[in-house]
Amino acid sequence: MKISKLYIENFKCFNGAFTIEFSDNVNILVGNNEVGKSTILEAIHLALTGVLNGRYLRNELSQYLFNNEVIKKYLSEIKAGYNPNLPFILIEVFFKENDYAKFEGDGNSDRSKATGISFKIEFDNEAYKSAYEELLKTEFETIPIEFYKISWMSFARDGITSRNIPLKSVLIDSSSYRYHNGSDMYISRIIKNNLSDEQKAGISQTFRKLKETFMNDDSIKAINEQVEKNTQISTSKKVEISVDLSTRDAWESTLMTYLDEIPFHQIGKGEQCIVKTNLSLSHRKSEEANLILLEEPENHLTHSKLNEFIKSITSNNNQKQIIISTHSSFVANKLGLKNLTLLNVNKKSFKREKFNFENLEDTTNRYFKKLSGYDTLRLILCKKAILVEGDSDELVVQKAYMDSHEGKLPIENDIDVISVKSLAFKRFLEIAKELKQQTAVVTDNDGNYEENVINKYKEYNNVDCITIFADNNEGLNTLEPQFVDANKDKLDTLCKAIGINSSKYNSVDKIVSYMKSNKTNWALNIFETYEKVEYPNYIKKLIDWCDEE
Repeated sequence: MKISKLYIENFKCFNGAFTIEFSDNVNILVGNNEVGKSTILEAIHLALTGVLNGRYLRNELSQYLFNNEVIKKYLSEIKAGYNPNLPFILIEVFFKENDYAKFEGDGNSDRSKATGISFKIEFDNEAYKSAYEELLKTEFETIPIEFYKISWMSFARDGITSRNIPLKSVLIDSSSYRYHNGSDMYISRIIKNNLSDEQKAGISQTFRKLKETFMNDDSIKAINEQVEKNTQISTSKKVEISVDLSTRDAWESTLMTYLDEIPFHQIGKGEQCIVKTNLSLSHRKSEEANLILLEEPENHLTHSKLNEFIKSITSNNNQKQIIISTHSSFVANKLGLKNLTLLNVNKKSFKREKFNFENLEDTTNRYFKKLSGYDTLRLILCKKAILVEGDSDELVVQKAYMDSHEGKLPIENDIDVISVKSLAFKRFLEIAKELKQQTAVVTDNDGNYEENVINKYKEYNNVDCITIFADNNEGLNTLEPQFVDANKDKLDTLCKAIGINSSKYNSVDKIVSYMKSNKTNWALNIFETYEKVEYPNYIKKLIDWCDEE
């Protein structure tokens, strides 16, 4: 069983309604910090389990679950003398399959016939109407969360519990310390779900025998006699210490999970993430834990361990649905950019928006899977991107920008300069075209402007978001002669800037030769120099492009 869609309203960073669709297999959520990636995972897990931050939410409702802007609007309307409806939170999870009749109905925000569940935090009008009316006569600065209830319903409008929900989820966050019990309830639950009823009964019986052994131990008997003697509370009752066996599954919260004889909670967070994920992927029961939610799996993992982790997901997922939030280009590339959904905030409406890459060319998707070291997310997440061929180009472009922007680096204005091998230019441009991301290419003409610039990028001539910058003088085939030519009237200054002796390098040809032999060094010196240098015209035009809206 899979989820097809999530609807969120007024939950945490989501002001108003937000909908996101999911594919059956791997889904990757990317976006800048605070855009809502984690909240989406939390919302799904909350609606399916009733659990938030490792605790059941029913008894831990808080105003801070609500979108802050929604709260502010409500309180301001109250102060203005209006009587607005109390804010609510709504999370709806739509299932793909329609063969669960008891979950099918129109009890959803679409009012459409669908299969799924609704999790709503709302004012309990029936129980607290009169109390709320009295509250309205007073001044208050927070919403009366004590008057709220949780309504957990199927789309058929029947009340449900997590036990009734056929779709099971696990939320894995390697950076979280949510599990307050040292045994880590999460991993204990995974292991428990891998056991048959007979095996669980066997553990319970063995655990009960442990109690009997514990209670019959001479030292425990002596302690309990002392406790009884000193703590009499009535003539008929006694106090004693024992082992908790109040429920059939008391062992579940008591037993400790070990990995190579080390308590699970004591191993590294990265290793915990790998173990939890692999346990979920290899779940014995297909109907259990068939949705895996992964929060930034790259945290606490070395590159080699991250590669191992990705391999596990791609080769052992057993048709489970996976939703991942990440800041790692490596994770996104290896799992497939076609599975990517970009989340951002509209600068005018401040609403959350989304964009997916399902129409990205298969060849580009495969290219980045195989060559996963490229920083594709840098292109996706910035306001504008500048693609350059190497380190020297990157340093010169950044310096040119700084000289015209009071020392600010491009990235400080959300413009990212990305060094890309020439063969990968077109792959990055396919992403830019799909995203409609403003992207510039800075390239050499290599002695043939027609072939290496015009013809090479002709397919992007009518793509508004892509602009090519290059010198059309074929005698100036690379950055070095282009830069020297721009400074030909002040070669002494240029020599100072790049850190060479002008008496030794006293001609254009000698300077160009030096710069070609020392590509990174001369560019680094230009980046650090206080000398006033000139830049080739195509780089000046590039800087003007950076400032265009």
